[in-house]
This record gives sequence, C-alpha cells and structure tokens, in this order.
Amino acid sequence: MFVDEVIIKVEAGDGGDGCTAFRREKYVPMGGPYGGNGGHGASIIFKVDEGLHTLLDLRYQKVLKGKKGENGRGKNQHGAASEDLIVKVPLGTVVTDLDTNLIIADLSKKNDEVVVAKGGRGGRGNSAFKTQTNTAPNFSEKGEEGEKRTLKVEVKMLADVGLVGLPSVGKSTIISCVSRSKPKIAAYHFTTLNPNLGVVKASDGFSFVMADLPGLIEGAHQGEGLGDKFLRHIERTRVIAHVIDMSGSEGRDPYEDYLLINKELASFNEKLMKKPQIIIANKMDLEKAKENLAKFKEKVNLEIYEVSAASNQGLDKVVDALAQKLKEMPTNPLYDDSQIECHILYKFEKTKPFTITKDEDGWVIQGSEIERIFKMTKFTTDEAIYRFARKLRRMGIDDELEKLGAKEGDSVRILDFYFEYKN
Repeated sequence: MFVDEVIIKVEAGDGGDGCTAFRREKYVPMGGPYGGNGGHGASIIFKVDEGLHTLLDLRYQKVLKGKKGENGRGKNQHGAASEDLIVKVPLGTVVTDLDTNLIIADLSKKNDEVVVAKGGRGGRGNSAFKTQTNTAPNFSEKGEEGEKRTLKVEVKMLADVGLVGLPSVGKSTIISCVSRSKPKIAAYHFTTLNPNLGVVKASDGFSFVMADLPGLIEGAHQGEGLGDKFLRHIERTRVIAHVIDMSGSEGRDPYEDYLLINKELASFNEKLMKKPQIIIANKMDLEKAKENLAKFKEKVNLEIYEVSAASNQGLDKVVDALAQKLKEMPTNPLYDDSQIECHILYKFEKTKPFTITKDEDGWVIQGSEIERIFKMTKFTTDEAIYRFARKLRRMGIDDELEKLGAKEGDSVRILDFYFEYKN
C-alpha cells in the first residue's frame, strides 16, 4: 500500500531524576553528598532509508514515545541515558510541526537525519550542587521533560521530470517505454492509483528520474477524483511534461485539456507555474491528431514533441530533450529559509523570559524557562524551596510582581500550582 502522508505525535523521553543521598560509612567521617545524576531521555530521530518508498510503517502508530532516562542512585551512580529512537523514513520526506506550521526538515539527501523531538536532560543529584559554602546540599533535580510535538510527515518524491495530464492520455505507457517501470496499463480512467518512478537514460548516457503521476481532473486541487493526494509529488520535479491526447479520442479538445491541467497546478501551488514545461503530443498515429496539433501550436508557445507511445515512436527525442534541459538547470531547494524552523539564538536584544498577567484567581506567571525550572524542582525539602525562590528573584519575577502591585498574601500561579506572594 502506498501511503505518502501521516499525522503522528512524538514524545521524547524525560530525563531521569537526580538522587539525594549522603555517604554514611563507619570510617568515613563527613562523607558528604553522594547522589548521582539522572540519565538523558531518548530523542526521536527520523533517518532516511533509501529502501523505503512509503510511510506505511507509521500509518498505524498514533504516538512515538522515547524511553525515560534512568534515575540517579546513591554512591554517585549516574543513571544510564536511554538509547535514541531512530525511525526510518523514505528519501524525500518532509516533516512539519503542526503547532507552528514550520518545516522541521526536508530529508532529500542520502543518510539525512533530523532530531524531531529532543530528549530531556537528566536531573542533577545533590553531589552536583556541592560548593564551598554549601558542603551538604539536601536537594536534587527532577529530569527535564522531553519535547512533545504533533507532526505531519509526508513524502514528496524526488523526480526530475513529472508526467502530468488527464486520465488515459498515455502517461503510464510512456514511462513503461522509456524506463523499466512496469505500471498497470488499461483502457479505463484512473488505471494509475499510485505514482510510478522510472530511471530514464538518454542517448549520451545521462540518466534522470521520471514520475508518472495519477491523472488529474477538474477540481483536483479541492479533492475531486484522486484529489490533491498526488499533486505534492509534482513540487519536487524540475521539469513538468504535459502529456496530451492530441487525437481527442475521448471527445475532448487538446487545448482545453492543457488549460485545465495548468489551472489545477496553479490552484495547488503557484510556484509550479514557474517550472519549465514541455508538451508531449501523444497518439499522433490516430486520425485528427495532425489537424488538432496545428490548431494547438497556434495557441501554445512551448516545445512540442510528437509521439505515439503505443508504437514507441518519437520518445527518444523527448528523452534527449529532457536530458539536455536538466543539464542546463540549477537544482533549487524545495523550501526557502523562511519556511524552515531555525534554532539559531539571537542575543542582540534582551527580552524577559517570562510574562505576568492577572486573572480572577490572582497572578499568573508564564514562560518556557520558568516552567522548565519549576518542573525540574523537587519540593521535598526546605532547601529546594528556597533555591527555587532565589531563582525567581534572580530572574526578576519578584521585582516585576512588586511593580505590578502585588500584595502580601496574593495568589501566584505557575502552571496548575498556586503559591502565596511574600515580600
């Protein structure tokens, strides 16, 4: 089964918790803190496997979960890091974060891989907090939460040339003649239900990949017929080859067919209209084909190649022309920088890492950094609570609350937990 799009949740593993322990041995006075750090949680990595051509393995998986890192133990024993979860995907896979609509990765090269969800770091044990002024810290950290994301994973085939056209114009016959691809060929519409790829070799030895895409009909970009299910595969092609039944054997006007297909391509993605195009005038051995071609040439100013795929006539010229066109064309990336997620941290402007608002229950503190610190704090000892309070003060939260008019005894909320404000 050909599956080229899935939506899946990924949850990286949480980091292991740090340990609070002390060395207590008969002949070791003042043993001190002895708790180890937690291990790193498993990240989730998508990696290209050239042997795969479909996302069938992901279709029935609702959630991919990484394992939690091992907790730290006494005797300064650090927890083991969990092994990353590596998920094999086909070449040409595009991963999109549905929360931000940004492209996480375009895996279009051999051995490409990307971390789609980063595992949480392990919490530190109390040994890690030992200082000259605090030689026996009585607290440790929880492990950091792993990243959670909802992703759209789609395959956009890497083909140099895409054959497009209405159903039954001869696309499958053409690709079967010029390559070793063996698509199903029959005299009815929508014989081709899945895209077919074939490697084509020109007379000078230059080779390229051609894709036979399922037939489009009017309204395809809105889901009519096979809909836009396979239009995404045209986005990667460098040259679009219109295959047109120039004989009008099904009672259609070749020029109207040409306009209809271009309309569907433009409605799906305007960028497709900027790609180089050629016309493959098929079924030229049938009656009325020459007459229709003469009228067609008066209206369309593109390279037109006359062929009869059924008898394998004229296809060598088409292949050589496509090869020459591809040699002269640069290879451009599918996405520009504005569409791809960027992890570069710019430090030119200092911004507050939190926001403070007020609702009917009191003050609400939000911000990824403060929430991360809160989740990693074990509120089991007074020392851990004081440490958390000092972090809030250093971040400027106390001063900001005072500026906003917070009063002694006011309720302050971080996530779902409430605290009492004190000066």
